[in-house]
Amino acid sequence: MRRPLSTLLTGTAIAGLGLFHSPVQAAPGPTVPSVSASASASASASASASANTPAAINGRLKVCGVKLCNQYGKPVQLRGMSSHGLQWYSRCLTDGSLDALAGDWNADVLRISLYVQEGGYETNPREFTDRVHQLIEMATARGMYALVDWHQLTPGDPNHNLQRAKTFFTEIAQRHRGKTNLLYDIANEPNGVSWSRIKSYAEQLIPVIRAQDPHTPILVGTHGWSSLGVSDGRDETDVVGDPVRASNIMYTFHFYAASHGREYLDALDRASDRIPVFVTEFGTQEASGDGPNDFGRTQQYLDLMARKKISWVNWNFSDDHRSGAVFEPGTCDPGGPWTGTASLKPAGAWIRDRIRTPDAFPTS
Repeated sequence: MRRPLSTLLTGTAIAGLGLFHSPVQAAPGPTVPSVSASASASASASASASANTPAAINGRLKVCGVKLCNQYGKPVQLRGMSSHGLQWYSRCLTDGSLDALAGDWNADVLRISLYVQEGGYETNPREFTDRVHQLIEMATARGMYALVDWHQLTPGDPNHNLQRAKTFFTEIAQRHRGKTNLLYDIANEPNGVSWSRIKSYAEQLIPVIRAQDPHTPILVGTHGWSSLGVSDGRDETDVVGDPVRASNIMYTFHFYAASHGREYLDALDRASDRIPVFVTEFGTQEASGDGPNDFGRTQQYLDLMARKKISWVNWNFSDDHRSGAVFEPGTCDPGGPWTGTASLKPAGAWIRDRIRTPDAFPTS
């Protein structure tokens, strides 16, 4: 999500690729909803009893060539949802909503979107880190992968948050390195910065993570709001020609179908033949995360990603007023209903239908 300086007072931006979302009214300080011990224990026991969850079937993931592969060395495609900013929509991430995401939507992955600025991590590192710990455990209990998203946005140079990222990911990796259902996304949407600066950031942060967790795949944002440079008038050749010097990594790509047409689709197609790509964020609507949906163009992207086993995460699992949030406004405060389609906007019903048709995860 991105926000140019010209929109600091409005909280909404449309500029090439990404977007910045804030609630219609600013929410009070971050709150961590309580999760009943009995509900968590029940979910954990249920997940442990089942060998049919995505994380149980696929185990620890690893980058193999240009694909994301499971414990059997077979390419897989994960499909799931991203949270909205935890400082605004933490109330949408409950036992009930995540039960629905795992059991009714059949999602493989939850992207935990931790904004760094915009009222996020930097305002209370301890509280936000604890909330991420909690959400990792909640995703794990339900057999989903947990994609930890360091949602830097403004300023767009990730080096501004390098020390914060080292502190955060050191703790996350140290505590959860024994888990086999993790992914680390270390730079959400770099913008206004060259690929060389992003690469430098990644090459300083990745060794810090690897010192704690040698195995979990790490995802690296690309220039132009993670458009592989397309939103900057560049293309994927910057990354292909000068890749990050590290192993078991992927590069991220974001798109919003009503704003990003053939040029973006073609870049994703070309790049995914040369480098491992994970679409960590997309929407069916405009780059603001709002406006009319373009389901036809989105389906073109989904068809390409299915054919090439490119994993994806949709923005976003909240009740924000914009068309890109899956739930109708007011769904989260009373606690649902979470299952079925009665509480979903058109984009929510459409994307749920696509997530519910799972990848045939190969095991041999």
